[in-house]
Amino acid sequence: MMPSASAANQAPPVEADYWVESRRPLTSLAFVAPILAIYEIGVLVLGPQAMRNGADVWLRRLLELLDLGQYFLLPVLVVSILLGWHHTTRQPWRVSRAVLSGMVVECFLLAACLRLALQAEAMVLQSLVGTMAPQPAPASLALDTSGRLAGLVGYLGAGVYEELLFRLVLLAPAVWALRRSGLTRDKAALAAVAATSLIFALAHYVGPYGDPIELGRSVFWFGFVFRFIAGVFFSGLFLFRGFGIAVGTHAAYDVLVQLG
Repeated sequence: MMPSASAANQAPPVEADYWVESRRPLTSLAFVAPILAIYEIGVLVLGPQAMRNGADVWLRRLLELLDLGQYFLLPVLVVSILLGWHHTTRQPWRVSRAVLSGMVVECFLLAACLRLALQAEAMVLQSLVGTMAPQPAPASLALDTSGRLAGLVGYLGAGVYEELLFRLVLLAPAVWALRRSGLTRDKAALAAVAATSLIFALAHYVGPYGDPIELGRSVFWFGFVFRFIAGVFFSGLFLFRGFGIAVGTHAAYDVLVQLG
């Protein structure tokens, strides 16, 4: 039996399904899970050659302080947070393969846009200082990875754990707290994005693997400003496109930079 005209009119378009379903926590989990698995397995396989992402290290140390230092607890928490979040939305427990495929394409396109932003900033800085501005390290903590494979594994971890820390753990509660303080939704979001993006940029200069703070050099300000811009970019993706797209774009950008 052919569907009636009214039923056909009520059916949402495929494009609308993608933009809605790709934001769902369960879809984000299905999309992020392979990235997380490759990172964790890669770290174990590489052994001493592997270097964990800085956000991963910080989160694990926090768990250790809480006497929760079991090795697989952190990835289990990532899965549990997304499952619990999806449960609160009361949305269907299904994931479309077509949506996941579309998310891969979207993430690489967005990563290419961020790479263009890096080049645009270099051109602006070059026009200001009159010399070619060197490009900063990728928008992840500059860990001393040994070899290209170790670097790629580390950048996958940056996509997952930096977005977990700076967007899911810091940004979302910051927006909630600012809303509770009386700010409007838009003002709360803007203030939270600015604050967490600043923290995101500063984090790349913390610890033994962070970049040096050299206030008198243009390369420092180039890297710092770009990382702040990247933090705003990823925050916008998290708020408007969901956790999965933010993670995928972050990982895709770092991988594109690693591959040259």
